[in-house]
Amino acid sequence: MTTPVPPEGALPPPGCPAHVPAASGTPAAPARPRPDYSGVPAPEGRDPATEVDNPNIGPGRARRLNGPDAERDQQGLYDTLRLEYGEVAPVLLPRDVPAWLVLGHEENRFVCAHPELFTTDGREWRLLQDGTVGPDHPMAPIFMWQPVCAFVEGEEHERLRKPLEENLRVIDLRELRRLVQTGTYTLLNDLCEEGFCDLTEDYCERLPMIVLLGLFGMSHLYDDRFLEAARDLIKGTETANASNEHLMKLFRAEVERAREEPGDNLPSQLLAHPAGMSPREVSEHLRIVLIAAYETTANLLANAMRILLVQMEVRGRVGAGRLNIYEAIEQALWDEPPFSAMLGRYALQDVELGGRRIRKGDAVMLGYAAGNVDTRVRPELDAPVRDNRSHLAFGRGPHACPGQYLGRQLCQLALDDLLAWFPDMRLAVPSAQLRWSGSLLSRHLVELPVRFEPRSQRDEESIGTFGVPLPKGVNLFSSSEEEQDLMPVEVPEGILEAERKAGEWRAAKKRRERAERDGGGGAAEPLPVEATAGGAESGALLPPPRRPLGAWLRR
Repeated sequence: MTTPVPPEGALPPPGCPAHVPAASGTPAAPARPRPDYSGVPAPEGRDPATEVDNPNIGPGRARRLNGPDAERDQQGLYDTLRLEYGEVAPVLLPRDVPAWLVLGHEENRFVCAHPELFTTDGREWRLLQDGTVGPDHPMAPIFMWQPVCAFVEGEEHERLRKPLEENLRVIDLRELRRLVQTGTYTLLNDLCEEGFCDLTEDYCERLPMIVLLGLFGMSHLYDDRFLEAARDLIKGTETANASNEHLMKLFRAEVERAREEPGDNLPSQLLAHPAGMSPREVSEHLRIVLIAAYETTANLLANAMRILLVQMEVRGRVGAGRLNIYEAIEQALWDEPPFSAMLGRYALQDVELGGRRIRKGDAVMLGYAAGNVDTRVRPELDAPVRDNRSHLAFGRGPHACPGQYLGRQLCQLALDDLLAWFPDMRLAVPSAQLRWSGSLLSRHLVELPVRFEPRSQRDEESIGTFGVPLPKGVNLFSSSEEEQDLMPVEVPEGILEAERKAGEWRAAKKRRERAERDGGGGAAEPLPVEATAGGAESGALLPPPRRPLGAWLRR
């Protein structure tokens, strides 16, 4: 991968060879051609006056998928696109690159089921062929061709996919449960005495990667930088290429180690498979499996837990045994699919889809979240889905997610364990105050704060034990009087803003590690002064152990 292009206004480091002025007589690199927007259909019912200086609308009057509207209300953007264009809409990717977004459920399934019309091979993208987009684009890690099963069709697809399916299918559920329980203990035990935690940051964003790396025999790779790179890779940011290269460097080293000393790990198993995967194919598949599995599971875990907390009728029935956690997971897969959209189909010929003419070489995005709320398949969005698995969350057709069974099992075990630790937990803020962050391909909860009765920490011997007695006087389902003590409280916007800006533990930990690594224990880079719940200035290398929201809720 090439180094990402710096954002506008950014200065290159002194002496950077990539930014040395061209010598006299040396021709400069040709500028990339501008995309052709002439084929973009006009929206219906939109007032052109609303498009003046509107950051959500770009060339051809198409809407941007990385604009403010998408970040603030992704599903609202999809609804707007459906009203303006129907089931297939023109959209703009980062740097105003045009593509099509499939919104309809039936249309999404049609694209997935017909690889002879829509291939996953990014080399068929016309804008890549003519140089309009290249390996420096923020989404290059997603669309640039790689020797993986997700980018090929036919026999080659079967050859590369079979080793993945076989290794993901034989996961030892006892080992999976042990890893979930050990990871839960590691993440939550220090929080027992506080009575408060943010499930998104403290649990849902961390546990899946801990478990997946443990299952694949690569636990030593886990750290905050690995975690951040995994999330950044699919966001379409200007740093996505650098994040991709950081991860690939680690995976290539893992494959080389497996070649020299085969062991009980996923790289060794893929190398030894009769399919004859090359070292490069193995390292690329490690990235595909880990990143896709992590993003899917982290978002699914947070969304399913939100359902259990917000819908009290569901939460009660979980405890009463009339609705199991697995069904709550299926509801989350309908309402908030882990990937809201996915770039990765390219038309092999002119074809009509949803009343729109897709030209040969056009890029097509699958709209999982939009398809899941198509009124043709879900006329009543508030109705429970029960055992209906016709959602699009894991894709469809020959390229459907090969690890969906593992993802469901991991989430079910994680929710089981979480409810065993804190069976009395409730949302710490009203559900209306929960905030979401939207990126190009996914949407996830910024935080999921919960409160519970403080309790003593557990011994390591308690890992894997269930039915641990609750603190004295606490019942699994509180009476109406007791529940008043655990009702959500309105949190001032200033506290939520301070919480958002703090970025606390991960950012501060990175500064400390960077200072220790670069300065050999010398003076550390000072932290910026940040607002806290009590108004105190944060001048220490690490901020207080809990965040502003936690301090507010302890009042």
